[in-house]
Amino acid sequence: MKAAWYNRNGEAVEVLTLGELPTPQPAAGEVRVKLATSGVNPSDVKSRKTRPITDAEIIPHSDGAGVIDAVGAGVSAARIGERVWIWNGQWQRPWGTACEYIALPAQQAVALPDHIDFASAACFGIPALTAVQAIHLAGDLKDKTVLVVAASSAVGHYAAQLAVLQGARVIGTVGSEAKAEHVRRIGVHEVIHYKTESVSERIKQLTNGQGVDVVIDMDFSTSHRLTADGSIKRHGTLVCYGSNVAGDVTVSFRPLLWNSMTLKFFLVYDLTAEDRQHGLRYLTQLLQDNALVHAVAAQYPLQDIVKAHQAVESGQVMGNVVITL
Repeated sequence: MKAAWYNRNGEAVEVLTLGELPTPQPAAGEVRVKLATSGVNPSDVKSRKTRPITDAEIIPHSDGAGVIDAVGAGVSAARIGERVWIWNGQWQRPWGTACEYIALPAQQAVALPDHIDFASAACFGIPALTAVQAIHLAGDLKDKTVLVVAASSAVGHYAAQLAVLQGARVIGTVGSEAKAEHVRRIGVHEVIHYKTESVSERIKQLTNGQGVDVVIDMDFSTSHRLTADGSIKRHGTLVCYGSNVAGDVTVSFRPLLWNSMTLKFFLVYDLTAEDRQHGLRYLTQLLQDNALVHAVAAQYPLQDIVKAHQAVESGQVMGNVVITL
């Protein structure tokens, strides 16, 4: 099968290789998916740069979509021909979705409604499920004020929509007017231009000094400051799924204690079985109802995987980068 892989850490142009690898066969309990698309996420490019190499070839990317073309023992043959999207395709395993075929446990290939295209479906495994889990941990959002950090990002775009659907007033941070328009189209009520405005001061202006009820945060290394400057109201919650700093982040304890704040962290690759099932059920229903807007920023053929990785690393794309196979 055609595939892209790397066997050492480094820049995309230096380490990504295109060629042929053996087509995988599904083991017991597995399905094989003929992939139509592969989603490129920030975690994929970070892994390529820094995650220790333990296998001869690392085929990158955890997300993708396609059609089941073979099944292993114990899996119903009725699943052959089923349109599916994939989660955790390259989590704790060397071969991900940047290739023509992937074999993986049957539960990791989720039925895709007919009206959803494969490019959009390559956005679900990490971006959409991260947003779903963040909103789940945030609790009841009806009539609450929610700050979505990086609302135009792949995850933020979904998180903002979910908060709006739950009846929240949503404030989003953005880096440009183009990104502001991007999130206004999905119902974000107010935007904060974090490059030119004080996020804390704008929050206070927009909430009459009360602060927001919930923050959905993608960079704890900067957003932790919101817990100490009055941006989050008493008994408020910060839900975090990432940080741009790999090392320690120092937080002020007293504001957390005296304001009875709640901090919640999670890794989308490592959800509990209960949370995973909740997320899959909820997302499936949203897809069936056609309730979400999907943002595919750019599509590249597999031979241009280097350009796809560079596009993600640029931080300038509004939405998901997808590879077509």
